[in-house]
Amino acid sequence: MNQYDVHKGENPRILFFLWVVLAASAVLIGGLGWSQLIDIREYQEIEKRQTERRILTPGPRGDIYDRNGNLLVGNRPHYSAVAYLDDLRMDFRQEYSKIYKTERTRIKHEYENTPEAERPHDPPTPNYSNCAWTARLNVVNRYIAQINAITGRDDAISESKLIRHFNEQLLLPLPLVEDLSPDHYARLVEQIPVNSPIQIHTGTARYYPYGTAAAHLLGYVQNTLPDHSEMPDDGIKTFTFKTKLGKTGLERSFNELLSGTTGTELWRVDPLGFQDTRLEMIAPEQGENLITSLDMDLQLAAETALGERTGAAIALDIQSGEILTLVSHPTYDLNDLSPFIPRKTFEEINGRGAWLNRALQLSYPPGSTFKLITSIAGMLNGTIDANTSHDCQGMHRVGNRVFRCHSRYGHGETDLAGAIEGSCNVFYYTEGLKMGIDVLSAEAKRFGLDQRTGIEVPFETRRLVVPSKAWKREKIEAGWVPGDTANTAIGQGFLLQTPLQMATVIASIARGETRTKPTLKALSREDAIQVNHGGESIGLTPEQTSLLWEGMERVVGPDGTGRLVQIDNFRIGGKTGTADFRAHGKEVNLAWFIGCAPVENPQIAVAVMVEGTRESQSYQGGSTAGPVAKDIFLKFIEKYPERAGFPTAR
Repeated sequence: MNQYDVHKGENPRILFFLWVVLAASAVLIGGLGWSQLIDIREYQEIEKRQTERRILTPGPRGDIYDRNGNLLVGNRPHYSAVAYLDDLRMDFRQEYSKIYKTERTRIKHEYENTPEAERPHDPPTPNYSNCAWTARLNVVNRYIAQINAITGRDDAISESKLIRHFNEQLLLPLPLVEDLSPDHYARLVEQIPVNSPIQIHTGTARYYPYGTAAAHLLGYVQNTLPDHSEMPDDGIKTFTFKTKLGKTGLERSFNELLSGTTGTELWRVDPLGFQDTRLEMIAPEQGENLITSLDMDLQLAAETALGERTGAAIALDIQSGEILTLVSHPTYDLNDLSPFIPRKTFEEINGRGAWLNRALQLSYPPGSTFKLITSIAGMLNGTIDANTSHDCQGMHRVGNRVFRCHSRYGHGETDLAGAIEGSCNVFYYTEGLKMGIDVLSAEAKRFGLDQRTGIEVPFETRRLVVPSKAWKREKIEAGWVPGDTANTAIGQGFLLQTPLQMATVIASIARGETRTKPTLKALSREDAIQVNHGGESIGLTPEQTSLLWEGMERVVGPDGTGRLVQIDNFRIGGKTGTADFRAHGKEVNLAWFIGCAPVENPQIAVAVMVEGTRESQSYQGGSTAGPVAKDIFLKFIEKYPERAGFPTAR
């Protein structure tokens, strides 16, 4: 038998295993090298996902101002008593130990007192999860009780809220008591022990210096978690404080502008998920400010004049379309909705019908204010001129129906200017029937009354009705009759418009054009000219324009329906209106006034609508809506005497 010298490496089996070991070692070393040098990024990403957590802190919202720099919406400190769960872990363990021992003793006692035949084979043990959550809840409510003893409040936290926070917001402070008053905040700062885990967290809540004024226009915010699409998508678990989202009004329309820049904190956490080391911090930044076209002095004058009545008032700059005033009543205090809306507050506002912005969310028959459109349509159609007149005897027969004038005994022989001045229905019944619904409807649409204005607040109604034969066939499935035309000519029947639409109508007439685009943004003169100039002309001749304005100015004259709007040395052109309206399950009436001034150089347009809410209320355009408009004009003269045509004090 051959002999091999194993010491010389001549045994082939040893050589084979040597090469196997060398190959395996090479593969192992190569794999380690690949993992450590080449494939390290993947493992770093896995490590980051396991050991890092991100906290997002939304920035404060920007402020909202009126055109003169008055703060309309700002931020106030929002104080909360909070505790980080990491700081309570020792308390949790101690409380758990007590509860577990007590529960174990109780179970043991029950077990020993149970007949042997009914006992389970093995003695039961306390439920760990139940004991743990009971311990955590006891500890948290114990600290809340300390806060209540200092503040006199009666707060507590539910187990479900604690579990949700523990599972979803572990790294964020747990709110113990929210929305502390300044007095409670001061007491807690003074009396909480230095070593207490209770901390005072200062956030922000929206603050509205003018309370109820312009509430529908400014809007409110809702605290909510950011949309998932806005969260980082890098696999790192992210916690975020609630952000403020605009829900109505300017807060909603300009939410992107007002929203602050979100701040970021990156933390390394321990195996249980609690904070260990902060790795990165980027501070949040406040959102941009918004300068609006509102004039708060005019707004407050209109709010006061409208008082407790239901309705709306709008004032806008004729040349630029800037909204100076937009009032809707009933209203509510925006501060009652910040930092959140209590259910009782919501139900109270809802019960009064105060959520609705009556200036643009509800539409109404415009009544006799629409007669200005009927007048323009008739003059352009050639059926009305300076010589047109009709004998008003207080009624007009259309077929078998009698249509009455608001003047019981009539106005007698009445021309166009007199018909506008006295709001003679018979004149407009006659002329409306003469020109026909097609002409009336086309003229109303030329002024944009079938379209929304596009103002920069949400929820402007689409329920704007300019009736026509085709509209009635489609919506009511009935044919058009002459009585429909007569009603439309005086702003009744199927016609529905918002107070904002009628404000744009009088502004357009004052400027000699058919369209006015209202805006809530403060514009430069150059921007204003670009927005609301160069549109379609109304198309009246100088003589026709003079005739229309004569009637409008006589409305506010000593014998006009709007005589209560008169202001010495201040020429106002306008139109009153009273309309029947079904609301709250009963027939009520509406009082309207639309007007502009000064006549020689129109600067401000005003529309006021007051809604009857009870059948016993008898509102009239001149006596109910007119005085509200007068107060707005008076405040305009006081604030802008030069634009109103009055000399300024030197």
